[in-house]
Amino acid sequence: MKKTAKSNLAIKLVSLVSTFAIIQLLIYLDIINDYLQATLATICINIILAVSLNLITGFTGQFSLGHAGFMSIGAYTCALITLRNPTIPGFILGVLSGAVAAALVGAIVGLPTLRLRGDYLAIATLGMSEIIRIVFLNLDEITNGAAGLQDIPQFTNWMWLFIYTTGTVLIISNFIKSSHGRACISIREDEIAAEAMGISSTKYKVTAFTIGAFFAGIAGALYASTFNFIDPKIFGFSKSIDVLVIVVLGGLGSISGSIIAAVLLGIITTYLQAFANIQMILYSVLLIIIMIFRPQGLMGSKEISLSVFSKLGDSLKSKKGRV
Repeated sequence: MKKTAKSNLAIKLVSLVSTFAIIQLLIYLDIINDYLQATLATICINIILAVSLNLITGFTGQFSLGHAGFMSIGAYTCALITLRNPTIPGFILGVLSGAVAAALVGAIVGLPTLRLRGDYLAIATLGMSEIIRIVFLNLDEITNGAAGLQDIPQFTNWMWLFIYTTGTVLIISNFIKSSHGRACISIREDEIAAEAMGISSTKYKVTAFTIGAFFAGIAGALYASTFNFIDPKIFGFSKSIDVLVIVVLGGLGSISGSIIAAVLLGIITTYLQAFANIQMILYSVLLIIIMIFRPQGLMGSKEISLSVFSKLGDSLKSKKGRV
C-alpha cells in the first residue's frame, strides 16, 4: 500500500511539473499568444469555480445558484487593494482578502439559507447573489457603480494561475477524502439517515458552503487581475448558470469531470469565435447533444485514477526483471 501511494504521488508530481513546464515553454516561444493566454486564464478560473461549486452541489447535494456573488466579492476586494497597492505583495494580499471576505459572507448567508432544501435553496442563493451585485452597483464612491473599476493592475500569469488552480483542486480533493468530506457525501445521499447517525447537517453544509465561497473569491480575484476591468454585469445570474453548466456537464460529484468540462468548454468557446453570429446557438446545441447522450455528465461521479499508470509501471518493471 505504501509503495503504491508513493508511486501515485510521484506520478502526480511529475504530471504537474510537466504540465507547468510545457505550457510555460509554449508561452515563452509565443506559440501560446496573448489571446490563447486569456483563454487559458479563463479555463483556470472556471476550473476553480466549478470544483468549488461541485463541493457544494455535487458532493454535499445543495443546489446553489449564488457562486457569481462570491466571485464578485473576491474580484472587487482584490481590485480595490491592488489599485491602492500595485505590487506583488499587494496582489497576494488582494487575492487572500477577497477569498476571506467571500468566505465570511458565505458563512453568514449559509447559516439561515442552508436550512432550506431543493428549489427553495436555489432561489435563496440566487437572491443572495443578486443582492451582492446590487450592493456593488450602488456603491458609487467605492466601486464606481455601473461603470465598474478600470485599469486594475495585471499580475496574473501562468505561474499564479497554476498555483491557485492546483491548490484549489488538491485542497478540495483532500477535504472530500477526509472524514468531513465523507460526512458531506452522507448528507447528499440521505440527510435524515446522516443526522440519525449523529452528523450535524447544518454544520457540514455551512462548512462546504464556506469553503466553496472561499475558492470562488479566489477565482474572482484572479479574474480582476487578469482582465483589468470589472463591473457588476459580469457577475449576474448568467455567470452562476455558466459555472453550474460546467459542473453538470463534467458530472456531479466528480472533480476530474469539472476539470475536463472546463477545459472542453473553454476550447469549444474559443473555436466558436469564428462563428460569432451563431456562436450561442452552436454552443447550446452541443450542450443539448452531450446531455442527451450522456445525462450523468462526462465522468458521472467517477474520478480519473493514477493507479492504472502505477500498475503499468510495475508490470514493465517485472518484465524487465524477467528479461
